[in-house]
Amino acid sequence: MKRLFFTAILLCVVQVNFAQAPATKAQVMKLITLSGSDSSIKVAKDQIINMIPTDKREAFLKEFDATLPALYDSMADIYVEMYNEKDVKDMIAFYESPVGKKMSSNMGTFTQKIIAASQTWGADLQGIMAKYAQ
Repeated sequence: MKRLFFTAILLCVVQVNFAQAPATKAQVMKLITLSGSDSSIKVAKDQIINMIPTDKREAFLKEFDATLPALYDSMADIYVEMYNEKDVKDMIAFYESPVGKKMSSNMGTFTQKIIAASQTWGADLQGIMAKYAQ
């Protein structure tokens, strides 16, 4: 029985030692920038600003920009929770590759097109929902 107990303890210790280290927030912030996630936020910002009266835009932008550090921090927390250090390093390596750089540089346009496609889909879906909601 003692042998089984010590074997189980040894396996737990070995497993803990081989577990991947968590990603750091600094690594994740680099990934967020490289991936173009911040570009998607800029697209949203550009759409939202059009809803604000011109004379209030400067004040709005100041407040909007003040919210971004907390958003990026929350995003980083999610990455740290879901991915280990190796995962984040692999993603960074991808976004530093030619195709990753292409994806990142096109993220703003890509996001705009996805939003437009989603709006069209949403409008079509409303018609289908209306048919069944009656």
